[in-house]
Amino acid sequence: MTKTFRIVIDGVEYHVDVEELSSGNTGTAAPAPRSAPAPVVSSAPAPKPAPSAPAAPAAKPVAAGAEAVLAPLQGKIWQVPVNSGDSVKAGDTLVVIEAMKMENEIVAPHDAVVGEIHVKKGDAVKSGDLLVSLQ
Repeated sequence: MTKTFRIVIDGVEYHVDVEELSSGNTGTAAPAPRSAPAPVVSSAPAPKPAPSAPAAPAAKPVAAGAEAVLAPLQGKIWQVPVNSGDSVKAGDTLVVIEAMKMENEIVAPHDAVVGEIHVKKGDAVKSGDLLVSLQ
């Protein structure tokens, strides 16, 4: 016995015919098609990875009473719009890191004075590297 159902998916209407099988006629499933064997690739030497950008110099310890601003992600220093001694307000951009072709602004967490800047434009940084110390 065949039944026709109307099904609507994402606003599109479909009419589906379903055949009901009796308990004695379950039919046999067709065997699954065999996949073609995977092609054999000759083993060529793996390409050497491209040289990475030079790492930023080792971070100096933060002076007593200063607060460290750390890199939240890996990337390259794109811009440092502040100078040592500048007064910054919460939300002001301290450093811009380029990662995956996106510019990520690292901002001051609160009003402060920029102490020491530990990076310069073009430096490669890893997550957790010291960028700026605030006083």
